[in-house]
Amino acid sequence: MTLIKSISGIRGTIGGAPGEGLSPIDVVRFTSAYGVWVKKQSGKEDCTVVLGRDARISGSMVKNLVAGTLQGMGINVVDLGLATTPTTEIAVIKEQADGGIILTASHNPKQWNALKLLNNKGEFLTAADGAEVLEVAEAERFDYADVDKLGQITTKDDYTQIHIDEVLKLDLVDVEAIHKAGFKVAIDCVNSVGGVALPPLLKALGVEDVIELYCEPNGQFPHNPEPLPEHLTEISDVIRKQGADVGFVVDPDVDRLAIINEDGSMFGEEYTLVAISDYILSQTPGNTVSNLSSTRALRDVTTTHGGEYNASAVGEVNVVAKMKETNAVIGGEGNGGVIYPASHYGRDALVGIALFLTHMAKQGKKPSELKQEYPAYFMTKNKFELSPEVDVDALLFKVKEHYSNEQISTVDGVKIDFPESWVHLRKSNTEPIVRIYSEAKSQDEARKLAESMMDVMRSFL
Repeated sequence: MTLIKSISGIRGTIGGAPGEGLSPIDVVRFTSAYGVWVKKQSGKEDCTVVLGRDARISGSMVKNLVAGTLQGMGINVVDLGLATTPTTEIAVIKEQADGGIILTASHNPKQWNALKLLNNKGEFLTAADGAEVLEVAEAERFDYADVDKLGQITTKDDYTQIHIDEVLKLDLVDVEAIHKAGFKVAIDCVNSVGGVALPPLLKALGVEDVIELYCEPNGQFPHNPEPLPEHLTEISDVIRKQGADVGFVVDPDVDRLAIINEDGSMFGEEYTLVAISDYILSQTPGNTVSNLSSTRALRDVTTTHGGEYNASAVGEVNVVAKMKETNAVIGGEGNGGVIYPASHYGRDALVGIALFLTHMAKQGKKPSELKQEYPAYFMTKNKFELSPEVDVDALLFKVKEHYSNEQISTVDGVKIDFPESWVHLRKSNTEPIVRIYSEAKSQDEARKLAESMMDVMRSFL
């Protein structure tokens, strides 16, 4: 059993003893701490929190615990039922709520669940706010409401349609162009809330021919739910055999978007943001942001359009902060996460699908043809295991000094930019390892770069 408490929320496997897995007691404790934080932040007696969940088997159980705990703290709850993460974020804004909780373990397998915490802007908590919630939970400084001041629960099940309507209103989403293109689209929604949102979205966008894989929101994931190439062989086969023009795959809470080409090959999750940014920048020139571990192709495309690219520390909250700081018109993460401020400051696969289909329709090109237009980079992701007694910070400092003649960022670990490649070293907060991300003009070069970095680290041990 596993329980991970972090500034971004609480995540764990269902079952086991309190403190060892995500037990009911842990759910109540952490929800209570968040309730304390919400009441303090709002400065109001009458607070409201929006609650949405993906289709995990444990979702109903966890939702009942969370909703009841918030009620017990005197906080009103707007229960969206089954809702994507971006849908819940939008609902916080539209309901003018004081916060939100999304019950999802994102791409983790079905035995996992988690509480993702939002502020009153529908955005993830900052590190400082998350740390405050953790501190309250640890100290169990909770104060529950008297019987006459219990919170009320309101159920609203129309927010998926509200979200779709918001996507259709975006200036750069062209429904007419998509409809005229007559696309045949395949989707894999991994039996979670993508099955609630994607079919009606595509219909609203004018896509009449949709091949649906795993759109029953029952939480029984048919394959590993992380949208990586090795997990997407079935939809690739379907696209080839049934002649689809494009495939879209989402994770269980629909904030990540993987695109599959018409020949069944992978567009590449790193390139989801690149392609959509290319379209956005062609219409609204400006700046872009991704995290330090995302492909350099976004920088190249941004520069081509006359904009400025900036990199943030890893994590959606850091990307959003840098986007606001630099007034970016588009940003996100290389895991297929698209953040489009014209909609809202959160990764949103629905927005990504609508923009990508518009891009395809206006360019009149197949996904594989679009992909060929972008700078070709190849990435590797590795782990460098260390003994527990190693001072990882000191090790990374030595690596930084070793490459002092190169362009280096220490915003998040150590990233070394070479003329034709880069490598990013990040310390794990949960285990004695260094994560190594490398990118180069070929897979072999990226692999060799990672291996050479491991050799350098070994020389300092």
